[in-house]
Amino acid sequence: MSAATTPRQRQLAYLAWLAVCVIWGTTYLGIRVSLETMPPALMGGLRWLIAGGLLALYLRARGQRLPPPSRWPSIALLGFLLLGLGNGGVVVAELWVPSGLTAVLVATSPFWMAFVEGSLKDGERLRAPALLGLTVGFSGILLLVWPELTLQGSGERGLLVGILAIQIACAGWALGSSYSRRQKRDENVFGTTALQMLAGGVILTAAGTIRGEWADLYFTTRTGWALAYLSTIGAVGGFVAYTYALRHLSVSFVSLYAYINPIIAVALGVILLNEPFDSRMAAAAALVFAGVAIVRWRAGGAGRKPDVAAVAPGDSSRRIA
Repeated sequence: MSAATTPRQRQLAYLAWLAVCVIWGTTYLGIRVSLETMPPALMGGLRWLIAGGLLALYLRARGQRLPPPSRWPSIALLGFLLLGLGNGGVVVAELWVPSGLTAVLVATSPFWMAFVEGSLKDGERLRAPALLGLTVGFSGILLLVWPELTLQGSGERGLLVGILAIQIACAGWALGSSYSRRQKRDENVFGTTALQMLAGGVILTAAGTIRGEWADLYFTTRTGWALAYLSTIGAVGGFVAYTYALRHLSVSFVSLYAYINPIIAVALGVILLNEPFDSRMAAAAALVFAGVAIVRWRAGGAGRKPDVAAVAPGDSSRRIA
């Protein structure tokens, strides 16, 4: 948060934060709608190619340079971890998991971040409060999947595959976040983000091509508008609002969007798509959020400033969905 923040800037920052809550809360619905006619890898690939291309063209039009070729390998690796695995895993999961429930499970990203950091020599060791948070949070996931573990229907197997895909996405996001925070501070944030989007788009498009998804790709008005929303407002707009909010508000406050996004996603999924959300799902969500709160409280209580990239995964290089 900037010390020179004016009252007007602070007011705009709160509006930007509200925009982040709404925009990133609606992207799960946008993904679900896009998947009605678009295969998962190609949908993600096209989304990030469009978003990264638009952002790069905007920066070039303003006379701003993109990162030099010497930075491209590390940027491509981040694109693979954050968008290829992170966003790609979420997209695949939404083939079987309701969009609102996906948003809830994505909130487990801090668990994976704590685990990855605890596994590194220079990372923060896992202590009792963090382990308690991990136990509480994953008990929510266990409550969610337990009835399906003994069933053999394809729908139930699909749910388990979807939940596994979300955890792979969160793990990829955690690895990418840990790698990013150990790199030299990058002042060209928007240029780096544009190239990460393009790298993620290329990776996902290549995966879709290898899987033969082009034969199944087609658009309807509904899915076309969903892709357009995800590529513009959902990706570029959300990132710009997020960046502005971080400049003028505390990281701890801005990070609260991660608790609001799932609420919006669940409400939209139930109202617009008639997605299920019963008492068991609500109890599981409560356990996940409680675990996340414990893990984050432990990070804050230790005096360590929360890492911006680790606040939660979805819509630019800072988000999974």
